[in-house]
Amino acid sequence: MKGCGAVIKITILFGTGNPAKLGTMRDSLKDLDIELVGLRDMEKSAPKVDENGSSPLENARIKALAYYRYYGIPTLSHDCGLYFENPGFPKELQPGVNVRRVNGRSLSDDEMTEYYSGLAKKYGKLTARYKSAVCLVMSEDVILESMDESLWDEPFCIVDTPHFGQRRKGYPLDCISVSAVTGRYYYDAPEECFGGGVDGRRVFFERNMKIIKEKYYERSV
Repeated sequence: MKGCGAVIKITILFGTGNPAKLGTMRDSLKDLDIELVGLRDMEKSAPKVDENGSSPLENARIKALAYYRYYGIPTLSHDCGLYFENPGFPKELQPGVNVRRVNGRSLSDDEMTEYYSGLAKKYGKLTARYKSAVCLVMSEDVILESMDESLWDEPFCIVDTPHFGQRRKGYPLDCISVSAVTGRYYYDAPEECFGGGVDGRRVFFERNMKIIKEKYYERSV
């Protein structure tokens, strides 16, 4: 029994094995009394999940339900799709939810950089946007989800020449991403050029904290 007035951390599994994505989500949820753990923190290896949804929201729901049923704890999943807004860009080449998967094969970080910089070289600077969704499964009958535009990134551009220096593992397109405002590389441009406003992931949790706490404490009784 915790002492009177002790803060109870709500443990939630974030369904990712990507340390960079886990760290970003932890930053978004800091000070919300949530302890976020990743798939690499679990004793059992994660099951393979077939992400066959046609939208970021469908894939987020598929993953969250699969990991919840396997591990038996509240599970959060995030998914996004990359969409190019250039007039005339071939519809069949839109990445959508298959950002990393091209021609039936999952690309490495280096292969992704090469593929997308090649598209920019062929079709010109690409105006791009990540459209994201989140799904939080507290129980089989309490599923919270959103694909609100506040979760989406601001439009940016993908260019054909990678940044000369930096690379961040898990985010291979950062090195060919530039600000739609200044034209400077992601790594060189001020944070405000890429949004820096409302954090939709935090807003999602703030709006749902009452339900999250009630369901979590109910599970703990």
